[in-house]
Amino acid sequence: MGKHLSKFDLLIIIITFLLFMVALFLKGFTKDLFLEIGVLLVSIKIIVMNHRNLIKNESIIKELKEIKKALSEKKD
Repeated sequence: MGKHLSKFDLLIIIITFLLFMVALFLKGFTKDLFLEIGVLLVSIKIIVMNHRNLIKNESIIKELKEIKKALSEKKD
């Protein structure tokens, strides 16, 4: 699926989508559906934030490794 999307994230997406579909068929197109849509959007937002954090963390780790390498070369 991708190197930033974990199995747990994929599981949460599937479960949330299945629960949304069940609520859609059980409740129909009523005002209660807005609550279900909100839960779906919050889950998606949390997963997107997790994805962005992983990307940022990887770039920070890369920069720290470069700094460490430069400091060790300067020491020698």
